[in-house]
Amino acid sequence: MNSRLNLRLSLILFTVVLDTAGIGLIMPVLPRLLRELMQAADVSAVYGLLLALYALMQFVFSPILGALSDRYGRRPVLLVSIGGAALDYLVMASSTTLSLLVIGRLVAGITGANVAVATAYIADITPESQRAQRYGWFNACFGLGFIAGPMLGGLLGEWSPRYPFVAAAVLNGLNFLMALLVLPESRSGAPRSLSWAAINPLAAFTRLAAMPALLPMIAIYFVIYLIGQLPGSLWVIYGEDRFAWTPRLIGITLAGFGLLHALVQALVTGPMTRWLGERRAIIVGIVCDGSAYAAMAFVTGTGAVLALMPLFALGGVALPALQALISSQVDESRQGQLQGTLVSLVSLSAIIGPLAATAAYAASRDAFPGLVWLAAASLYLLCIPLLRYRAGGH
Repeated sequence: MNSRLNLRLSLILFTVVLDTAGIGLIMPVLPRLLRELMQAADVSAVYGLLLALYALMQFVFSPILGALSDRYGRRPVLLVSIGGAALDYLVMASSTTLSLLVIGRLVAGITGANVAVATAYIADITPESQRAQRYGWFNACFGLGFIAGPMLGGLLGEWSPRYPFVAAAVLNGLNFLMALLVLPESRSGAPRSLSWAAINPLAAFTRLAAMPALLPMIAIYFVIYLIGQLPGSLWVIYGEDRFAWTPRLIGITLAGFGLLHALVQALVTGPMTRWLGERRAIIVGIVCDGSAYAAMAFVTGTGAVLALMPLFALGGVALPALQALISSQVDESRQGQLQGTLVSLVSLSAIIGPLAATAAYAASRDAFPGLVWLAAASLYLLCIPLLRYRAGGH
C-alpha cells in the first residue's frame, strides 16, 4: 500500500516538475519576443500586463478546475489542462502578432490553473501530519522545474525567442502522455455536485469570511504571495537593465535560484517545521525573505545577487507551513474547493503584483531602481500583527 502511495505521489510531483519547466522555459525570452512583435525598446508595461492577464485567467478558472476535480475526479481535469497547454504553446511559438500572443497567454493562464488540482491530489493521498513536508516537496518541484526550464530557455533563446515555446509544448506533451498512461485517480468517496458558489471566483472571499479563525493565516498567505510577484515580474527586465544580463545569464540565474529553492524545500522545510513548529517556521521564512528583498535594493553586481539567493530560498519555508495549517482545517471532500480558493487568492495577487511592480519600477528606474524591492520588503511588516493576532488565539 505504501509503495502504491509513493508511486502516486512521485508521479504527481513529476507532473509538477514538467509543468513548471514548461513555464520557466519562456521566462528568459518573453521580453525579447515582445520587442520583436512590438518593435519597441521599452516593453515593461506590456510585459507586466501579460503576466497580469495570465494571473487573471488563473483567478477565474482555479476554483472551476478545483470544483470540477471534486465532481469528476483529479485525473481527467489534469489531462485536459495539460493537453491544452501543449497545444497552446505551439500557437504562441508561431504567433506573428501581439494579439495572438495575448490570446495564447490567456489560454495558458486557464490551463495553468491546474495547480489547484495538483495540490488537491496531494491532500487526497497525504495524512495531515505529513502535509507540511509534502507541500515542501511540491514547492521543491517548482524549484526543480525552474532549474531546467529557464536554463534550457536561456540557451534556446540565444538562437530564437520562439524555440523555448516549442520546447514547452514538447514538455507538456510528454507530461500529458505520462498522466494518461500511469497517473491514477486520487479522489475517493461520492462526487460533489457542482454549484455556482463552488465555481464563482469571487465566492472565495465569501467562503473565507465564513472561517474567521483562518483569516489571519489567509491574509499572511496573500501578502507573501503578493510580495513574491516581484521577482517573477522584474527579474528579467531588472537584470537586463541593471546588470546587462543576456538570455543565457538570465536562464542561469533563474536556474540557480530554482536549485537552491528545491534544496531548501526538499531538505529543510520538513525538519524545520517539525523542530520549530509551523508558526515559527513562518517567522523564519518572513525574516529571511524580507532581508533578501531589502538587500536586493542596493546590490550593484551579479555576484551580489548570487550571494543573496540562499536567503531568498530560505524565505520559501513559510508557504508550506501556511499551506499545512490551512488545509488541516478542511475535510477531504472539500480539499479541491479549498485549494482552488487559495490558488484564486494567489492569482489575485499575481494580477495586482505585476502591474504594480512594473509601474513602480518604470516610475522610479531613473531615480532609484531598487526602490521597488525596498517597498516589497516593507510589506512584510504587515505580517507581524497578523501573526501575533493568531498566536493570541483570536
